[in-house]
Amino acid sequence: MLDIFINTLPFFALIALGFGSAKASLFSKDATVHLTKFVFYFALSAMLFKFSSNLSLKEILEWDFMAAYLIGSLVLYIATALIARFRGQLFELSVIEAQCSVIGNMGWMGLAMLPILLGERSISYVIMVLIIDLIVFGPLIVILLVAHREGRLNLKLFKTIGIGLIKNPLVLSISSGLLWAALEIPVPDLLNRFMTILGGASTPGALFAIGASMAFAAKGQVTTPLYLSVNKLIVHPLAVGVASLLIFGIDPFASAVMIACAAMPIAGNVYMVATHYNVPSERISIAILISTTASILTISLIIGLVTQLYT
Repeated sequence: MLDIFINTLPFFALIALGFGSAKASLFSKDATVHLTKFVFYFALSAMLFKFSSNLSLKEILEWDFMAAYLIGSLVLYIATALIARFRGQLFELSVIEAQCSVIGNMGWMGLAMLPILLGERSISYVIMVLIIDLIVFGPLIVILLVAHREGRLNLKLFKTIGIGLIKNPLVLSISSGLLWAALEIPVPDLLNRFMTILGGASTPGALFAIGASMAFAAKGQVTTPLYLSVNKLIVHPLAVGVASLLIFGIDPFASAVMIACAAMPIAGNVYMVATHYNVPSERISIAILISTTASILTISLIIGLVTQLYT
């Protein structure tokens, strides 16, 4: 377990470097926004296309794996929303808290860390988790917020969500890569080298941007952010682990990757959704800061435990 902790330190050192640079005013908020756009639209998309185009559909679409992750996450999602309502929270805050509990930083930290820590065999499972987050939970929060405000569902909403998914570079890069793989077209060496160089910027760029953005997080009450951080870092891995190992009987290695994916800290896009729909978001930014900081220890601990499933 100590070896795993040591192996994760360079990743968190990049986050700390970004945080320190922003705090020292060497990296502005605008610069963070532009770096995030570069990683999101170019580097990360290149890495995802490279991964998915070199996989077969059998490797990337294991329905029992995806069902286990989805069901474990939905149970926690519903439980968190109900607890929030019981605490007297408004519906919109309740579903945002639920989103915090199950949406981890897969696109930035998960893809950057897990293939290195768990090996290239984990890549297909990491992408499956990312697909669930993008295709299910991404639209779900928008549907719940808009339907609650308008009191109904309409076709225009689903059209907007569909267009948003099509324009999402992560969805586009994964789907185009899978289409390439399905057609069994060999990836030219020149294209592979290009994607390797561009995709190589995704890990340092993403982690540096996470750290820089944390420097601009709001300050305030920490009780709810602490609760949401525990939900995401501890309860979510436990929930999907139960679904994977005890209910679906998934392969130990696949289960280990799923649990490690669930151990990722709260994703920044939850904050962006809350801000876009004018839902109070200060506690969300604090929860992202707390969960990302605490994950230095929790990710190492959980990966150390789950690797014992298949070794």
